[in-house]
Amino acid sequence: MAALTFYTNPMSRGQIARWMLEEVGQPYEQVILDYGTTMKAPEYLAINPMGKVPAIKHGDVVVTEGAAICAYLADAFPDAGLLPDPAHRGDYFRWMFFASGPVEQAVTNRAMGFVVPADRARMAGYGSFEATMDGLEAAVKGKKYVAGDRFSAVDVYLGSQIGWGLAFGSIEKRPAFEEYWAGISQRPAYLRGKEIDNALMPKQD
Repeated sequence: MAALTFYTNPMSRGQIARWMLEEVGQPYEQVILDYGTTMKAPEYLAINPMGKVPAIKHGDVVVTEGAAICAYLADAFPDAGLLPDPAHRGDYFRWMFFASGPVEQAVTNRAMGFVVPADRARMAGYGSFEATMDGLEAAVKGKKYVAGDRFSAVDVYLGSQIGWGLAFGSIEKRPAFEEYWAGISQRPAYLRGKEIDNALMPKQD
């Protein structure tokens, strides 16, 4: 079996990929990178020219971007059961890309104080922050899982966006978000990943 290498920093979106790797359950080597130094060094820029984490290397295959890593690992290790049944693949892809596109853009722009003028909303892929939150709510309201009746890779990625947003106030605390996150955030793989990353966090003096 091809070796898995995981490039990350505990204070990054690498936490999402870590959770996915723990769900997959395959052994992996971790490479912890520092912002501004090893993350921008030639050795890592050969892996990801953006100089950002996370990234994985599976044999000779390199995958960057959190959503792509989640989707790739679900496909590469089907025995982990993280791909939904074919009947639910539409929801799987729809909400995976919605979370990595409109949700990511809307939340980031809002955090930076950028508001799309109402008369230019059509130019933005997410339209408005409010519309994006309504769309996100539609993905999870009244559901245990996003794509069908079992947990899948989209729950890792979209769920991480919601969990992070609720923790840091970048996503509204709507009941649908809180209920969905409460249901998936007790998974053993998530808790293992958090424990690993928490242990790697810089120690406070």
